[in-house]
Amino acid sequence: MKRIKYLVLSVFCGAMLVFQSCETTELDLTENPNALTPQFASIDLYLNSIQLDYAFNMEGLSGLGASLTRVEYMFGRDYFNNFSPATLNLTWTRAYRGMFTDLREMTVLANEAQLPRHIAIGEILQAHMLITLVDFVGDIPWSQAINPDEFPLPAVDSGADVYAAAEAMLNSAIANLNAASLGNPANDLFYDNDFTKWEKLANTLKMKIYLQTRLVDASAASKFNAVVATGDFISGNADDFQFQWGKNIQLPDSRHPKYIGDYTPTGAGNYQSNWLMDQMDTNNDTRIRYYFFRQTDETPGATGVDPNEETLNCSLVAPPAHYVAGGFTFCYLDNGYWGRDSGDDAGTPPDGFLRTAYGVYPAAGKFDGDNFANSVDADDFVGLSLGGGGNGITPIMLASYVDFMRAEMAMAAGDMPGAEGFISDGIEKSIAKVQSFGTKDPGANSAFFPSAADNTAFVTSITTAFDAADMNGKWNILGEQFLVAQFGAGIDAYNFYRRTGFPTTLQANIEPNPGNFVRSFLYPGNEISANPSITQKATQDVQVFWDNNPPSAPSGGFPAAN
Repeated sequence: MKRIKYLVLSVFCGAMLVFQSCETTELDLTENPNALTPQFASIDLYLNSIQLDYAFNMEGLSGLGASLTRVEYMFGRDYFNNFSPATLNLTWTRAYRGMFTDLREMTVLANEAQLPRHIAIGEILQAHMLITLVDFVGDIPWSQAINPDEFPLPAVDSGADVYAAAEAMLNSAIANLNAASLGNPANDLFYDNDFTKWEKLANTLKMKIYLQTRLVDASAASKFNAVVATGDFISGNADDFQFQWGKNIQLPDSRHPKYIGDYTPTGAGNYQSNWLMDQMDTNNDTRIRYYFFRQTDETPGATGVDPNEETLNCSLVAPPAHYVAGGFTFCYLDNGYWGRDSGDDAGTPPDGFLRTAYGVYPAAGKFDGDNFANSVDADDFVGLSLGGGGNGITPIMLASYVDFMRAEMAMAAGDMPGAEGFISDGIEKSIAKVQSFGTKDPGANSAFFPSAADNTAFVTSITTAFDAADMNGKWNILGEQFLVAQFGAGIDAYNFYRRTGFPTTLQANIEPNPGNFVRSFLYPGNEISANPSITQKATQDVQVFWDNNPPSAPSGGFPAAN
């Protein structure tokens, strides 16, 4: 089946999505060899293709956003070189030559077959993809891109116009969800044909549009609150929007890409963010054992542990001056949390069975029950099929995220008690979701599962700190907690950081002069080569239309924690 062929190709590329390096097509081809065509594809296969393109793009873009906000580790000291024109090649191809083309073709067939719900799902996913492309790139092709026969080399539309088109698309989707239909999708990979949840998602994405534009649209808050007043949005974990991965290792490999990278015969292949692990460990965050699986209880250079040049070279190096001045953790953490600092571009030492791996959330790895690799239990290492077997999720729009969105709107309106309540709600929903993943690991030691009292104490510590903080401190707490909850995601973390400039407590790039922060990504190199209607940006300083904050600078610019 075409769907199976496509899934194999997609999952093969998925393991490298963070680096966007599995390029298979060029934009100057007249036909995409992986694309579905009306002659050989059913309406359901079109929708399958749209959903998979969307899911893989969300996973890849999440990794980019997370690496820029210290939710995940970023390799490379220089922003401009880290995120070259090749970065978004595959994302762009999947969006324009994949899901947008498939939706255009599917819509014709679905209208003829009176299947508006197929169209509605495609419209919701396309609307979200469009606003996300604007968030990452800025002005993008749209009005001409939907008419390729007349405009084979489409010019860009303003980001504001694309946002408006996406909002209209969401309204159309809601109408189509409620229209009479002669059938439902054979494979709804997200909500299993629960169209009430799809409508909640459409309304939540409208809330996201209004939140994103609150700095440039005086009516954004009232429009946001109008959706809230309906109650028809994602407000509970049962409505969470996420992509579910499987456990197959071959034909196809359907496991979570982060699991694929860490649970290997040669050990973990990823590094975790020292900032995030330190943030959670210092605050006694009860999600930490679910996020991270430690393979050792000792990190070279940590308290009472000798440095080790072979496995952690920086343990013998003095912290850079700007780290000392900023009070940032450097190189090593206590308690065996073995990661890397932002921008660290050192080579790979023999630490595959020492470094901290992705845990049971969201990648369905192993739960951390103090079962370290230097103990006697051979199953303490990462390895194939261990833990949850990779049957994790890519979180996209969770109820906890919505609470943080509402907290930001409350903060912007000067409603501090309301903001505190939403922060508390968001943390509690995040904890409940994360800790539900403990059962995915059949070997998890439940003695290490946090108690209800532990969770309450952690949430109370955050709200108490929020009460005592000044305004900047309150924004920092909101930002820190939102970024922590974004683990496994990252798109909205990147947007929040550019929109607010908080938290200012993020670990600095290890390079003292990493260049200006990425306010938007460069256009994909493949598109620039194929389409003379688009002019490449000179720098990554170009701000998207909703970002009217001060410009970036190597030091002292916006955001402050560069």
